[in-house]
Amino acid sequence: MITLIGLGPMGQAMVRVLLENGHGVTVWNRTAARADDVVAAGAVRAETPADAVSASELVLLSLTDYAAMYDILGKAEDALAGKVIVNLSSDTPEKTREAADWVKARGGQFIAGGVMVPAPLVGKEEAYVFYSGPQEVFEKHRDTLALIGRPDFLGEDVRLAQLFYQAQLDIFLTSLSVFLHASALVRSVGEPVAKFVPYAKDNFAMMAYYLEDAAKQVEAGEHPGDEANVTMMGATADHIVQASRDAGIDLVLPEAIKSHYDRAIAAGHGRSSWTSLYEIIKKD
Repeated sequence: MITLIGLGPMGQAMVRVLLENGHGVTVWNRTAARADDVVAAGAVRAETPADAVSASELVLLSLTDYAAMYDILGKAEDALAGKVIVNLSSDTPEKTREAADWVKARGGQFIAGGVMVPAPLVGKEEAYVFYSGPQEVFEKHRDTLALIGRPDFLGEDVRLAQLFYQAQLDIFLTSLSVFLHASALVRSVGEPVAKFVPYAKDNFAMMAYYLEDAAKQVEAGEHPGDEANVTMMGATADHIVQASRDAGIDLVLPEAIKSHYDRAIAAGHGRSSWTSLYEIIKKD
């Protein structure tokens, strides 16, 4: 038996995958009606959080954030001893560490997770999930967790799953905003976004070309600017701001990018590669 607490779209998708693979699943949700469909599919409804936790050794949480964990498991503290809590909710690495300490103080084990696909892809080939925490505990439940998506264990530092999760979403959310900003620029003269999409797709695909070399330069702290230096690319950043201002569209995003280049130049990186922006961003 496995317990799953939190039955939004992601939680419901995980319950269905577990049921389809022959696992018994106990469920609980604050809004009890959200459990109706998965109960009809074979899940067992718990009446209280304590009942839900008591039903299984492995307890999966699919909640809005870590604060919700305290609200719910705080009503089941006496049942936590000997349980493995796998929190698949989203929050910060430091809040993850605090949550692990809280569960451990009550006799439980804590694994952090981050599901890197939307609900419709849970359990599909494309799905993968970051995990971190005690490796021995993770390995005991690896096969079960693999049903949700490929389990990528990052290490025993419990913060790592959320660190990588948020880093991936940093790329994802910023990329979505960048595309919408570029679309607004194209639409400012009446051109259809559909006409721009093939070029945007090529641009996004090409970005992967730069990543491995960029990572090496960041790790080495060396940023040779032989091909494209900060001064040259900073001029482009300025042109994007000016074009956006002329188009009458929002300037927050392009001005933020331009500020990286301006500060890198001021710090003496004008002749260095664009990767030297990392020295400005990291702010040791």
